[in-house]
Amino acid sequence: MATVRVEPLAPAFVTAASALAESLHLRLYGDARFALQVGVDGLQFVELGPHAPGPVRVDFVGGVVAHRRTFGGGNGQMIAKAVGIRPGVRPAVLDATAGLGRDAFVLAMLGCAMILIERQPLVAALLEDGLRRALADDAAGLVVRRMRLICGDAVELLDAWESEPPQVIYLDPMFPRSDKSAMVKKEMRLFRPLVGDDQDAPALLQSALALASHRVVVKRPRKAPSIAGDQPGYALSGKSCRFDIYPKKSLKARF
Repeated sequence: MATVRVEPLAPAFVTAASALAESLHLRLYGDARFALQVGVDGLQFVELGPHAPGPVRVDFVGGVVAHRRTFGGGNGQMIAKAVGIRPGVRPAVLDATAGLGRDAFVLAMLGCAMILIERQPLVAALLEDGLRRALADDAAGLVVRRMRLICGDAVELLDAWESEPPQVIYLDPMFPRSDKSAMVKKEMRLFRPLVGDDQDAPALLQSALALASHRVVVKRPRKAPSIAGDQPGYALSGKSCRFDIYPKKSLKARF
């Protein structure tokens, strides 16, 4: 894995940075290619060097996410259709590749109870920090209370699942994406050395199909092939991405 250090952005955050470094088994200070920084605005992840892009942090309160919360299109969004949202239907969804939590936040905003799994501890720390800060905001707090984060390997967790099976399992494996926005390209550049490609995506799909009670949804680049293994029943395609749907049984409305 690429070298990462933890560093405080001000003396007041030395104790918090030290505790974070210990929990993630990272160095406090020292030479590194990347830094997980602790400051007044929470955690941020940054590549070090003179030509590196700016930092990435999870923010469910402002910026792009706030705009989408206000003007996002509601139930007409393609992701909403993919997981089966319609009048009287708000499925319980497990996002097994949570990343920075944006898609999970959209589904929670539309009323879905969400379980998020993220296996990369550093990414999970950023996501947990974003969820914690969002709780202090009236509007975002209502949404993130529907989101529960688990840090761990999704295949192992799904195979050992003992609670009620989620109705829908949502997957967005890490693959090269040439058609993403500049912001997401920056994030891909930052996180790929840590996360890599999800080579176990076929195994994750099989675990998801075995556990989900109603359907599995896989987000893919629009022109990319489906994940190896079972073929989707149908797909919804947009300008840059596609949702492959693996239906098991119909989602019934609850009025």
